[in-house]
Amino acid sequence: MNQPEKLIQKVDEIYGWLDVQLKNHRDLTGSCQICGKCCDFEKYDHRLFVTSPEIEYLTAKLGIDKIRPMTTGRCPYSEKGFCSIHEHRFSGCRIFHCHSDKEFQSQLTEETLRKLKSLCEEFSLSYRYIDLSTALNSIAG
Repeated sequence: MNQPEKLIQKVDEIYGWLDVQLKNHRDLTGSCQICGKCCDFEKYDHRLFVTSPEIEYLTAKLGIDKIRPMTTGRCPYSEKGFCSIHEHRFSGCRIFHCHSDKEFQSQLTEETLRKLKSLCEEFSLSYRYIDLSTALNSIAG
């Protein structure tokens, strides 16, 4: 297995770990209504930040030709209120729920970011924590 494949596998492991944490703490995560409102960042008044390993992961999973620019305040992968990349969605998308315990979200985010940052050190990848629009537009633009 080459370096890029190992990196993708490690991000996959982090996402798997994250999904287990969310499942094990359902009492703190609330229930997502799958309404898609949070995918409209401007209307929901928030921003999604992603890390360089997550962008590498998405690019590897979708292919560079499927990376879409973000031309509005809405995630370009939100289609008819649903996430078209749900299986490969970013850690911030996995963690955030409208009705979730904010303290739990914050702690889980910090722990996840530590794990992703350690991948940058392990694979000599420049660590970037940037908003989704900047990340996608730098690839697709």
